[in-house]
Amino acid sequence: MTTTPQIPNPAHTLADSMLSRHFGKETVNYFSSSPINRLSFLRSDHPFLSAALKHPSARFVLLKNLAPLTPSPAQLHYAKYEEVQKLVPLDAFDTPEEELIKKFDSRKTQATLIFLGLDESRKEGGMAWKIYSGTPYFAVDVTPKGSEEQQTAANDVISAMEAKGLSFFQTRVVMTFSADEAAIYAQARALMDWNTRNTFCGTCGQRTLGVNAGTKRACPPTDMARTAEGKTEERPECNTRTTLSNLSFPRTDPTIIVAVVSADGKRVLLGRSKRFPPGWYSTLAGFIEPAESIEDAVRREVWEEAGVTLSRVVIHSSQPWPYPANLMIGAIAQVSDPAHEKISLEHDPELEDARWFEIEEVEEALRIGTSDLSGPAGPDYKGGLRLPPPTAIANQLIKAAVTAEYFSPEKSKM
Repeated sequence: MTTTPQIPNPAHTLADSMLSRHFGKETVNYFSSSPINRLSFLRSDHPFLSAALKHPSARFVLLKNLAPLTPSPAQLHYAKYEEVQKLVPLDAFDTPEEELIKKFDSRKTQATLIFLGLDESRKEGGMAWKIYSGTPYFAVDVTPKGSEEQQTAANDVISAMEAKGLSFFQTRVVMTFSADEAAIYAQARALMDWNTRNTFCGTCGQRTLGVNAGTKRACPPTDMARTAEGKTEERPECNTRTTLSNLSFPRTDPTIIVAVVSADGKRVLLGRSKRFPPGWYSTLAGFIEPAESIEDAVRREVWEEAGVTLSRVVIHSSQPWPYPANLMIGAIAQVSDPAHEKISLEHDPELEDARWFEIEEVEEALRIGTSDLSGPAGPDYKGGLRLPPPTAIANQLIKAAVTAEYFSPEKSKM
């Protein structure tokens, strides 16, 4: 039985401050506000990582072709080390990073292992390291690939898990976990997907090595598999070894998503693509291009997709979107002149339709007509407008656009 996913409600959203009194409560979106402290500055500290991996409290999120292992669609399974020991050597972090790069051998493969961080709310029975304590979490790729030995180990792990009644949740988008588990899964999935896509260097084309606890790909200068006259040959020169290179670190693609309000504040602009189910509309969205501000991207995308010219743009909130690695930057925008509200789909053919909806119709849809793309609307839905569910930032933006408080002078929103 599935339950309705929670929206994160971290403590800081309830804290009183000058900013919260001036701008209102912060909106926090699904996939964000992870309970895990990532401790990114310890990802190169191999004594710490080794201690975390070997600690009895260590837990592992297992992904097969990016699908998470679950007992049900509403819950992640956190494996213990003995359940993954065939695939994850206990000494995985015993060797310093510099030594791993020096001894790199492209013929040897191993499952991708990513340190996610410490859950400091689970201190009892957890590990202690200097001033940090909690339960360590890792992500492991159990997809059968790599060497024959690795594939056999992966299949053994998978078979053992399935024998316990667990399964890998196969769906395009997972939005059924609790708020905390959704954030953990989002981090694991995004990093695993990036590692999978970057097994070869984007500059020189040579095989890469995962380092920094799974959050960096190194292009080693030598490969033990390349030998001549008994000596290891150097690989082609590559500037990822000598400069700060974005090719070595995970990428996040910034994307704008915007709820557009009419000049009189009584209507909201929504659009639909051909893949949407009947009656389903959403906010407009698009990628931010190089050398483009968030505000400029909002104005450009809305004009390109719907022909509407915007004036004021206000950033509202953001949502990490791990499919594969987007950061959805949400905004509220308004048209200043009714003459700029005319819709035209003659520019970018991305949308099948775009319309101005009256606030009352949008409010009704928010009450009874929300659903994901594949699910049915609420039991009280009798037809008409359908909107994204609360777990989507689009829903939060639409709510903000139709709420009178958002436009009140004391909130300084618009």
